[in-house]
This record gives sequence, C-alpha cells and structure tokens, in this order.
Amino acid sequence: MSKSKNMVYKAIDYFIFIVLVMLLLIFILRPIYAIIRTSFILDGKFTLDIYRNLFRDNIRLIKNSLFVATLTTIISVIISINVAIYVSLSKGRIRKILILLLMLTMISPPFLSSLAYIKLFGRRGFITHDILGLTLNTYGWQGIVSMQSLSSSSMNAFILTGIINRIDKDIIKSSLDLGANTSYTIRKIILPMMKPGILNVALLTFVRSLSDFGTPMTIGGAFNVLATQAYLNVIAYSKMELAAAICVLILIPAAIAFTQYRIFSRKNVLYTQNTIANEMLDEDQDESIKPKGPLWRFIQIFASLFLFTMIIQYLTIFLTSITQYSYGKMYFTIEHFVHLRKYLGDSFIRSITYGFITGICGGILSFFTSYYVEIRKFRASRLLDFVVTLPSIVPGVFMGIAYILAFNNKPLELTGTSAIVILNIMFRQLPSNTRVYNANLSQIGTQVADAGKDLGAPSIYIVKDILFPMSKTAFMTNFVNNFKNTMTTVGAIIFLVYPGKKLATLEMFSAIREGKYGVGAAASVTIILITLTINILMSRLIMRWKNVR
Repeated sequence: MSKSKNMVYKAIDYFIFIVLVMLLLIFILRPIYAIIRTSFILDGKFTLDIYRNLFRDNIRLIKNSLFVATLTTIISVIISINVAIYVSLSKGRIRKILILLLMLTMISPPFLSSLAYIKLFGRRGFITHDILGLTLNTYGWQGIVSMQSLSSSSMNAFILTGIINRIDKDIIKSSLDLGANTSYTIRKIILPMMKPGILNVALLTFVRSLSDFGTPMTIGGAFNVLATQAYLNVIAYSKMELAAAICVLILIPAAIAFTQYRIFSRKNVLYTQNTIANEMLDEDQDESIKPKGPLWRFIQIFASLFLFTMIIQYLTIFLTSITQYSYGKMYFTIEHFVHLRKYLGDSFIRSITYGFITGICGGILSFFTSYYVEIRKFRASRLLDFVVTLPSIVPGVFMGIAYILAFNNKPLELTGTSAIVILNIMFRQLPSNTRVYNANLSQIGTQVADAGKDLGAPSIYIVKDILFPMSKTAFMTNFVNNFKNTMTTVGAIIFLVYPGKKLATLEMFSAIREGKYGVGAAASVTIILITLTINILMSRLIMRWKNVR
C-alpha cells in the first residue's frame, strides 16, 4: 500500500474519532452543563437563591418525594428478591413462563400499572365499586407507592434473576450435598451473593421513584412530589431555573446509585460465571437442585401472588381496550381501536419511524464508541468511556429539560424538531448499547485487529470487513433496545415534543389524563404488540446468525 493511501486512511480514522468526541461533548456534556448552570444563574448573575427558594417553598414536596421513594424501594426490593429466587430455582416450563412474564414488562409502556389501578381500584373500579360496592378515594400516596413498587419490581426481579443465574451452581450444590437445607442455602449463600445486586436495584428504584412524574400525576390526587413540580414548572409555569434546580437535586442520589453500580460491576466478576450455560432461558437447567422447606414455600406463595397480580394487570388493560360500560353493563367493542386509528395514527407511524432511525444510528454510534474504547484504546479512552456513561446517571426528567436549555438558541437551535427527540433517545441509550458492544468486542479480542494490521489492512478496512461483520448480533440487540425505548419512553421526550408531533406514549399519557381509559388501554396494547413483533423478528434473525457462526 502506498504511503499516500496509508496517510489518507489514518486521516479518516482520526476524523471519525474527532467527530465522535465532538458529538459526545455536544449532546452529553453540553446539556448537563446547561442545566447545572441554569440552576445557579438568575437574571444573569450567580446566586444560590434558587435553591434557597426550593428548600423554603417546596419542603413538603421534598418530604413527599423522599417518603414515597423510600417506601417504594423497600417494598420493591422485598418483592423482587422473592420473585428472583423463585424464578431462578424453578425449572422447566414454569421457569420459562415466569421469565417471559417478566420480559413482557420490559416492552410495556409507562403508566400501564396506573391505568390498571384506576380500572380496578378507582372510584368506579371493578373491584372496589362493582364487586365490593364501595366508592372510595383510592388516590394519593398509597396508589403511587403501590404502582411504583409493582412496576419497579418486575425490572428489579429480572436483573436479580440474571445475577443469581450467574452464580456458580457448584457452590449451591455443594451446600446441599453437605446436608444444608434449602432455607439455609438461600439465607447463607444466595442472599449474601446477591447483596451488591440488591443494593444496586434499591438505589435504581429510589432514583426512578424520585424522577417519576407520570404516576403521581395520574393517581396521586392532591399528593404532589418534586418530579411533578419540575414537570409543571416547565410545561405550565415556564420556571426553567426552578425546574433545573429540582433536577439537580434529583441527580444527587442518581450519582450515588451510579457509583454503587460501578463498584458492583467490579465485584460481580469475582463470583459469577458469564457462560452460555447459565443464561436465564437455558434448556439445560440443573435438575439436581430441588428446593424445598418452609422458606421456599413462603417464596413460592409470595412470588406467585406477585405474578398473579401482573397477569391481572395485563388482562385488565386488554379488557379495557375492547370493552365499554353503558348503563352499568359491560359490552365488547372495537370503538377504542377505531378512535385510536383515526386520531392517533400519525403518532404511531412517527414512533415507529423514530424507532428505526434511533435503532440504526444509535447502533452505529455505539459501535464506533466501543471500537475506540475497547480496540484502539486511545489515551483519552477512559475519559471517553466516562462521558459515555454519564447519561446512565441522570434521570429522564433531567435529560429532557437539559436538552431544552442546551438547544433552544443558535447555533444549535433544535427545539421543536424531530432531531432533538431522536438525538435525546439515542444518547440516553448510548451507555447500555456500548456495554453490549464492549462485551462483544472483548470476546473478539484485540488479536483479530492486530492480525489485520500485520497483514497490512488499514483501520478503516479492519472495521468494515472484520469487526463490524462480527458484531452483527450486538448491532441487532442494540437496534431492538433502541426501538423498544423509543416506543415506550416518556420521561425525557415529553419536554421535547411539540403538540403536533407527539409520539404514541405521549398520546397514551394524554388519553389517561383526560379520562379516556379505553383509548389509553388500546394505545398500550398496540405499543406492546408493535414492540413485541419487532423483538420476535429481530430475535429470530439474531439466533439465525448465531447458528451460522
């Protein structure tokens, strides 16, 4: 290869790296800086008055938020531990059904639990009014805690199940072979090994509860929290400084959660086995572990009640979407779906379009990020990796308001455009996407790239002809992840979407807020079906590629 061509390829390589760094600076660091700066600037001057006013006028909201978040965290952690142990130690078809039920919650839109709660326990709820004949005010902190705990427990249980399934099964079998019963093994072996993961999900639940404004607005009644106030300060009152200060306040526990997560990630390597045989849906689950005893029976009953509640929740949503009450009687109808197609059709097309764009562009962006961190290992790789992980620290409300503050003026005036929504979703998902690529590229190893270099291949050809083709599975996994989050996210984009360009989840949120529960349920079912279809199609494609490899 001529020297001039080699210089051109090197220039292209460095150009891509510089563009990547600039994108991270503009769409990650700039929004974070903008919101922190806004919280300290009033009338063009540095001041702490915003925070003084926040603590003086909103002390009740702070207490409400901490109360709800703490109670939600405790309840959710208890539920998720029991469910995770039950799922992990179950076998065969029961195990797969339980995991699929948990996975279903990952593709469900937000506010689904709140909608089910209203239909079951509201003033005209099926259980409270139709069965018990009561007209109760079930709105308030009780409803918020119940629904946040229920929605968080599914994701937490899924995370903890993955942790348990990566524990060396020989440790558990050795305990049982030495005469210990199941209760002792759970208390002395499984739970201690789960501690870092339990701490992690507890902190994540606490942060999610603090930043959740949709559930309190839907079923909170007169009970308000900080996140709701931040939403109102932007949407209703245009008090951006106060909203920014609230978001910074919410950021503090989020940063603590992130720190604990990194510590957990390092510790996790010491006692886990990242083997294919230990995947959650493995066909060859060890049959020699046969749990029994009073503690196991309690876990079975506890977890079964939770899973039964989840089934009732989804059945309620489905029935709400195809039924309607008239003169005290329920009858089947497709009116909600007709209304959905007539008035909300554009929002679904827009969501699907955005999902494909974020899936493709986000996959390419995260691939090059992982390439420069894992394979090239520039001097700035660690700093680059730190910047990439920052979106995982900040809650959705924070990132949504941050994008408004960062991109509402020239030279990058993006507010009101589709680009700001797509970019927000794409960079919000960048940390999780890069982790998928990091795992994939670490398996490939730097030796493959080094071999290509030894044979005289420029970096651009190593990427195009070797690394990217070997990362197809990771690309499709990230595509599914980006598409799913585009179809189901609300927290950040609700601040960025103009009324004429709403996405499906925002239309669902508006329908529930306006009392159109049937339309909201129909939107939920449609979002789940679309997301599930894409997941199934891409999963089959991934499995086909794995079999070919």
